[in-house]
Amino acid sequence: MLGNHRTPGRSNAFDAIGCNHPEESAIRLPLLFTIASTVLLVSMDLPPTVPVPEPRPDIGSQSEDGGKPREQSETRTDPKPDPQLDTDTDAKTENQPPETATPPIEPEDQDILAACLSELTTIGAEYRPLARIDDGNGCGIDRPIELRSLGNGVALTPPGILRCRTAVNLARWTRDVVSPMLAKAQPAERLAEVNQASAYICRKRNNAETGKISEHARGTAIDIAGFTFRSGRILTIAPRQKEPTLNGAFQRAIASAACLYFSTVLDPGSDAAHETHLHLDTLERKGGYRYCW
Repeated sequence: MLGNHRTPGRSNAFDAIGCNHPEESAIRLPLLFTIASTVLLVSMDLPPTVPVPEPRPDIGSQSEDGGKPREQSETRTDPKPDPQLDTDTDAKTENQPPETATPPIEPEDQDILAACLSELTTIGAEYRPLARIDDGNGCGIDRPIELRSLGNGVALTPPGILRCRTAVNLARWTRDVVSPMLAKAQPAERLAEVNQASAYICRKRNNAETGKISEHARGTAIDIAGFTFRSGRILTIAPRQKEPTLNGAFQRAIASAACLYFSTVLDPGSDAAHETHLHLDTLERKGGYRYCW
């Protein structure tokens, strides 16, 4: 019977590694080689670190951009700017006009001006056209008028020089708001004069030494200091934000409603510079934005 038969007293390579079959040697032989290699490496006296070859002196270090190698002693310097690409050079701006600190005097559209003057006449306002004003530094009015009265026997005291669009809005506000509100607050009184403290004048905002020019310098602003009644009484503009009187109610009402006629309204509650008057102007802002305070 065939089977695992070995001749007594004989040995072979399979016996040396403890294998009874050739199939077992196929599994154990690689394992034994691995163990033997590990033992051999451990027993060797290896240096603690692997030496790295130094670069050749004639090659040096490689540049960061992967281009031509640089010598070891090379000093890196930033490239000089190309004058052709320098946007701050005089060559780029020498042919450009200098920037102006203030815009030029705005020209009047003749059709709009004609309609404006016609409405002033219809309201009953008294005015006279003046020659063009140009005081330099952006101050001036293309087609100024001197406004003397606002219609219905109401004088502007003293007369003021303005652009027509500001004059007509002042006349509308006086007719539609000031006179009716006075009749509500003081039934026995009638409006005789609107007292102005400043119309056209060449100056900067809030009379400052620096900064933008005032809307007064363009003829689009007027400061109202108070009102004179036919009885002779005078109501001056003063801080009345919380005053529990008819005068306080009257002033707050006409100041609030002024924002329907003017794009800027500054009353005594806005800041210290406007404690004694109402600043009204027709500055045109993007989107029709209005500043009323």
